[in-house]
Amino acid sequence: MLTVENLGVRFGEHEVLKDLNFFVQKGDILAIVGPNGSGKSVLFRALMNLVPFSGKMKWTERLKINYVPQKFFVDAELPLSVGEFMEFKTKSRSKIIETLKSVGLTEHHDEHHIIHHILNRRLGWLSGGQMQRVLIAWSILDNPDVLLFDEPTSGIDVGGEETIYNLLRKIKEERSLTIILISHDLNIVYKYANNVICLNKKMICYGQPNEVLDPTALAKLYGGETAFYKHEH
Repeated sequence: MLTVENLGVRFGEHEVLKDLNFFVQKGDILAIVGPNGSGKSVLFRALMNLVPFSGKMKWTERLKINYVPQKFFVDAELPLSVGEFMEFKTKSRSKIIETLKSVGLTEHHDEHHIIHHILNRRLGWLSGGQMQRVLIAWSILDNPDVLLFDEPTSGIDVGGEETIYNLLRKIKEERSLTIILISHDLNIVYKYANNVICLNKKMICYGQPNEVLDPTALAKLYGGETAFYKHEH
């Protein structure tokens, strides 16, 4: 699905990424971890062809790739409802409602309740967790092949993080999606990703989390000693 060979990014004289080599197969969840300033977001921009890069990057032809940002700020006074936001992609009310149900925004199946309490609510009035679910619903509304998530649980409490990652795994399986995400939580990466890139301008480690997320790699990645407790599957 994606093959990257010797990828590098340079802004003037400043080398941001160097010699990255990895591949992504259909159905993978690939996590990208690293300290602030390590080039994670730049790599995402390169994957979307938003910055010039050296080396080779080849996606399977005719893939639909959608991106969910880390932050999506909406003024509470902006007169834009959830339903109106979703209608930028489709005018099908039934498809919007089914997609919102699929991301767990409501446990109610009564259409009147969904319209009144979800579709008619202003985007700026949503909680962090609700907004993230709306963004996930938005991202899957047009049936993509690949989703790129920049820290999908940023600003969400610990309990909410687990809920969002369980949701991502569910929609991945239901829709045969491939997911590439940036995360700061190594335990979450170990539990949900089948491959991980440890990035600090160059690739520190790459492979299955239970094989490559060891103290040596983490010391190179973050410096010093890093406490890490693995979740059991």
